[in-house]
Amino acid sequence: MGICLDESKNAFAEGNVPVGSIVVRDGKVVGVGRNTVNSTTDPTAHAEVVAIRDACLKLGTVDLAGTTLYTAMEPCPMCCWAIKAANIRQLVLGARHAGLKRLDYGDYSVEALLVMTKQTLDLVTGVRVEECEAMRRSWPGHAASLQPPR
Repeated sequence: MGICLDESKNAFAEGNVPVGSIVVRDGKVVGVGRNTVNSTTDPTAHAEVVAIRDACLKLGTVDLAGTTLYTAMEPCPMCCWAIKAANIRQLVLGARHAGLKRLDYGDYSVEALLVMTKQTLDLVTGVRVEECEAMRRSWPGHAASLQPPR
């Protein structure tokens, strides 16, 4: 999770939402990503997707079975589906949308999405939560996420 936090800081420094992710296989980092949505003008360039893309390129495959994705922030539905599409079976996360009291995500959680889509994933939560939450709260747009959606 330390690398995820470092990547979160890099994202913030580049003007992006501070979220970082890594893909690990057999204890080795095989993919690294940070949110680059603003700096690349790519709305799909979330940290998890960037890390998955990096791992797929480095490993020469779209099948990332046997890997674990670590991320500083609970993945959104798009990122969860990318995790599923890449055949990643384990997810380790820090901050949760509910823990940040974000109203723009309603009652969303990875667990709720898994139930709704009848998917399974080995989920590990509660890793360095305070640090991950503090990093996410540092983003100027965080306050807007505390307001009910229009």
